[in-house]
Amino acid sequence: MRRPLTNSGWGFASNCFGCEPSNPAGLQLPFFHDEDAAEVTADFELDDRFSGAPTYVHGGIILSLLDEAMAWAAIAIAGQWALTKETTTKFHRAVRVGRPHRLRAWIETAAAEEIAAGAEIFDGKERLCSSARAAFTPLGMAQAIEATGGTVSAGDMSFVRRSDPEPGPC
Repeated sequence: MRRPLTNSGWGFASNCFGCEPSNPAGLQLPFFHDEDAAEVTADFELDDRFSGAPTYVHGGIILSLLDEAMAWAAIAIAGQWALTKETTTKFHRAVRVGRPHRLRAWIETAAAEEIAAGAEIFDGKERLCSSARAAFTPLGMAQAIEATGGTVSAGDMSFVRRSDPEPGPC
């Protein structure tokens, strides 16, 4: 079964660069959760607003694509909001502007302290363009509520997975 993943059910506004359809400066990727394959997918074709060298998608945008897919995998498959802790990426072949590509991501392991995920981008000929692996730090309920501008109640504190003292915003 393949179902769409959207921000509409969170109960707060989203301006996500990777997936929010109402963000005019963003990638606006439509993600899907393929429950049978246990992966998150997105088909995309980017225009020259996202180019680096002429006709090629900028490397930073490729990293954003891979990261966004793995973050959705953490939400849809591992059932956790999470922040990227560390990532490694390999660029196997160019991701071209104006050509169809497919993005897929999955969860390798999920534990209370860390989620490991992987992602790949394929071109229209099903050739591997880029691959990534990342470690994510799961957010506790209080952290997720706080991050979305909500008020944390005493009951929410039992879900805090923060091991460091109150880190400030970046």
